[in-house]
Parts: sequence; structure tokens; C-alpha cells
Amino acid sequence: MNTPENQMLLAGKITGAYGIKGWVKVQVFTDPPDNFFAFRHHQVLRRGQLETIELVDGRSQGKGWVARVVGVDNRTDAELLRGTEIWVPQSELPVLASDEYYWHQLQGLQVWCEHGEQRLLLGEVDHLLETGANDVLVLRSSEGSIDERERLIPYLPDSVVLAVDTEAGTMTVNWHPED
Repeated sequence: MNTPENQMLLAGKITGAYGIKGWVKVQVFTDPPDNFFAFRHHQVLRRGQLETIELVDGRSQGKGWVARVVGVDNRTDAELLRGTEIWVPQSELPVLASDEYYWHQLQGLQVWCEHGEQRLLLGEVDHLLETGANDVLVLRSSEGSIDERERLIPYLPDSVVLAVDTEAGTMTVNWHPED
């Protein structure tokens, strides 16, 4: 059974070695980035298996992040981790306010709009893009959607995104179906 306690989320990726003492460069996927180091249970995916690792001494370095992995004491061992994904348990995510959502909670939701007297299915949230000004929902067509178009819809609560119901798997937007 796949429950929130055992669901894992991709939080980062080791992109290479840093220095000669076993430190690794980490591409961090959390926002804000320093939240990545607050997780207690990091795991790397190697050879199709998740393996627990302990990250210590993580910090920003230039435009990226670096960390020391317990038991990795030289550059050669750090290089062996290059390309591995770092996963964390979903259960360790901070609790959000009732009107806030993690991106993974929005992915897969059916997106509906009201058009005249009709309620139209625009598609399903495939992923989100961070643009700086606001996040953007990327919709792909799904069974029952009005057409096969990919749509980009700004994630603007209250003005564009009117309602999110993660339990029902739906989102209602103020969006013209031709846009």
C-alpha cells in the first residue's frame, strides 16, 4: 500500500564531487533551497534501490549547494554518487496552510472551467513551471477533455485558480477554453 508515510519525493540530485574531502555538489529541488537540509531521512536511488545516506555540513556554494555524506571521505567515493537522485519521505514535509499546496499535490488534478452554462474539462496538470513572476500550470489533454491541446495557465489563486480539491482530484479555473 502506498501511504503518505512511505511515499518518497524527489528532493535533489548529486551532480558531482566538490573538492578532495568527499563533499558532493547537490542540485536542490526544494523551495526555499535550504529546506533540503532540514529533512532527516535522505535516500539515494542507486541500481534501482533506495539507500539511506546521512548528509551533514550542507551549505550554499556559489550558485549551488554542497554537502558532506557520512562515510564518503574522498573525491573518488564522491564521484561514485554523481547522477544519483536524492529522495525524502513525503511525511517529513512541513504542514501547509489549508489554502497552500505542494506541486506534487497539484500534479494529476483535472482542471475545469466554467464557460456559459457549461463546465468544461481543459485537461490534467502534468507539471508546473517556475517563471519568477508566478508559477505556471502545464496541462495536457486527458480523457474527456475538450481537445488535445497543451495549455499553460498561470497559478494565481483567487484570480485564475478559483478552487482546488485534492480529495476529489479537481481544480476549477477562471480561464477561457480557447486560451
